[in-house]
Amino acid sequence: MNLSENKAFCDTSFFFASLCPHDTNFEKAGVLLEYCKDNAVTLYTTWDIISETATLLRYRLSHKAAVEFLGTVKPALSIIKYDDSIRDAAEKVFKRLSRDKKISFCDAISYVVITGMLDGMPCFTFDRDFKNLGLLVYP
Repeated sequence: MNLSENKAFCDTSFFFASLCPHDTNFEKAGVLLEYCKDNAVTLYTTWDIISETATLLRYRLSHKAAVEFLGTVKPALSIIKYDDSIRDAAEKVFKRLSRDKKISFCDAISYVVITGMLDGMPCFTFDRDFKNLGLLVYP
């Protein structure tokens, strides 16, 4: 893997896989995290993904895992802040693309952030939706 700028956008599926030993992608997520540590990769995300991840961890793993994510992982992330124009653009993307592609509104926000604010930054995700949206995805 070659992240030319040592930056990657992280999705809920990546965070969940990296924290849930029973997830089928746990080992792959660990390899990516080790790469990030060894290469000083900065990890980016949005508050939407933090919210989605904390909720998923609470529902599918435990309260402890969700709180640990918020207390240890979240502070190490670069959280992208955006205004209503991004939400408006995401709504248009969602309306246009969700008819043919099964994407969440959070995916639409991520798409607009990645393509509009982060210059197509590579993504760490195990969600096929990002690839289906034409984003550069690892692994």
